[in-house]
Amino acid sequence: MVLLWAIALVAFIVIEFCTVGLASVWFALGSLCALLSALLGAPPWLQVLWFALISVITLAATRPLVKKYINTRTTATNADRVIGERAVVKERIDELSGTGTVFADGKIWTARTANGATLEPGEIVRVLEIRGVRLIVEPDTAPVAE
Repeated sequence: MVLLWAIALVAFIVIEFCTVGLASVWFALGSLCALLSALLGAPPWLQVLWFALISVITLAATRPLVKKYINTRTTATNADRVIGERAVVKERIDELSGTGTVFADGKIWTARTANGATLEPGEIVRVLEIRGVRLIVEPDTAPVAE
């Protein structure tokens, strides 16, 4: 059992070093405790219990804190600037046929409507959100400034 826990400990440490976020540090700690209990002559069931107990406790105690402080920043892309902006329908937006493009921010984007409405070329729309590479739009009811 000592060899098993030593291999598990090394494997969890290697996995931890190979990942960007914390993924297996809790299981490495559990493996370490199980390894120590095996070295002290504890029966296998107690070693497994130590592994499970320490892994779960450390995971439950630290994971929420880790998620709060690691990778909290989202990087805005230039594409985000089209949200809330007006666009012009270039190709008929039709949910049934899966077609539709709009011209926004100097580029042609594939587009769908938020409510499944069909929009014709030349109509002015407002960009609500971006889903993948597709703009979600709705007809713009604001008056056009002359």
